[in-house]
Amino acid sequence: MEILGALLAGAFIGSVLGFVGAGGAMLSVPILIYFFSFTPHHASTAALAIVFASATAGVIPKFKKREVLIREGLTIWLLGMVANIGGSWISRFISDSALLFGFSLVLIGAATSMWLRPPQQEEEKKVPLFLLILFSLAIGLMTGLFGVGGGFLAIPILVKFFKTPLAKATGTSLLIISLNCLTAFLAHASSWSGISWHVPIFIALAAVTISALASHFSAKIAPLVLRRSFSIVLFSIAAFTLIHTFLLNNS
Repeated sequence: MEILGALLAGAFIGSVLGFVGAGGAMLSVPILIYFFSFTPHHASTAALAIVFASATAGVIPKFKKREVLIREGLTIWLLGMVANIGGSWISRFISDSALLFGFSLVLIGAATSMWLRPPQQEEEKKVPLFLLILFSLAIGLMTGLFGVGGGFLAIPILVKFFKTPLAKATGTSLLIISLNCLTAFLAHASSWSGISWHVPIFIALAAVTISALASHFSAKIAPLVLRRSFSIVLFSIAAFTLIHTFLLNNS
């Protein structure tokens, strides 16, 4: 039953990554905590491996369709690398409840971003360089601290700063998520030995398969419908996590 649950969870995570281009870690972390009894620290580390694998699988068909901008993706990843590694180091000294509270705030921010209409390339002005650096550092920090790939921030940056069409922004977001998660996963090496890896492995296998399939069909569904549906899921997870954390702290 545990393996079956892991496969179903992986299919759900992979479908979100493939269709939306973001959000895999925001599902992986609470799934590992509440369904497989991982600690928040171990869940964030395992989520990095899961999302790295599924995002990499999802970006391959985007490469074939020429919907990935390598230079822009590498720029955002490199600008945020210091914060990514620093956040990974800091996370070791943060309590479980503080980590969950911060993760909930990230979920709320992501859900709000997803609910809004996607930015339109022709309607946006170029973002100043300091904002690009600031957002890239924020993405890196969130990945290092919470195991979140940051795709919900990467897509607006790509559209607004690089004037990237939305389809290419989604593909490039997967590249950024993949690179960010790999960087943070290596920086979390001290946590590897305490993790039971069979559950994340089965989740990753299902996520990789479904993410690649979902990427092929993502263009057939209205992006706004996908984003707002996922936004509702994130708001619900954030509310549950905040309530659960509050009850634990007061029990």
